[in-house]
Amino acid sequence: MRSKVIATCGLGLLMLAGDTLASPFYAPPVPKEDSPPLTGEAELGFTHLQGNTNSQTLIAKGRLVWLDGAFTHSLRGEARHVTQDEETSAEQYLLAVRERYDIEGPHYLFGFARWEDDRFSGYDYQATVIGGYGRQVLDNERHVLSLEAGPGYRVDSVTDEQTRRLGVAYGAMDYRWHLSDTASFAQELSLEGTDRNLTARSLSSLTSRLNEHLALKLSYELKHNTRPPDGATARTDRITNVSLLYDW
Repeated sequence: MRSKVIATCGLGLLMLAGDTLASPFYAPPVPKEDSPPLTGEAELGFTHLQGNTNSQTLIAKGRLVWLDGAFTHSLRGEARHVTQDEETSAEQYLLAVRERYDIEGPHYLFGFARWEDDRFSGYDYQATVIGGYGRQVLDNERHVLSLEAGPGYRVDSVTDEQTRRLGVAYGAMDYRWHLSDTASFAQELSLEGTDRNLTARSLSSLTSRLNEHLALKLSYELKHNTRPPDGATARTDRITNVSLLYDW
């Protein structure tokens, strides 16, 4: 019942969308002087395979971004569901809210809160709050590079009914390369370290715009936990996805 409620809330949020889709870095690009006050984007990928193996994969992501003076607010969500031979092999949900405050020059402050539920990770859920300092190292027509770091706090609810409260050291990088007017490459990395484990996230993506509002996206996502709970099926998750983007 809980998973059905989560799925309903998550998919409802995904209809709202966001400026750049869910990623380990969690940050929308630096706002431009002519940026609209409200933007949105949604990503949807679906694969159905029949034959010797029957499988279905559904991935939905979205973010809503709005500007308020020096503040950039963003709200995002993800849902991923995979079945193989009529049995669920992956089920993940994520909700996150993020704030950015631009200081003079390339400097900014940030803070975000994230809630994750990964059925096969060994956790019942993980709730994380992180804040800190960021710097826009590059910001031109072709290349954009952001770096940020800061402390945080995480609650790990393990499926065996244990709850761990951990301090977090966070660092992240977001690089974007505008190859042409219609194509772009992005590489995003983040590290979250605690006294129990280190979680590394990476998202590499290539986006090709079809028209003013639609684009195709090819992405490779990796998440590695150096010390997952005993109930986890693996330390590393790898996801390759082709999806359709819609923005406004």
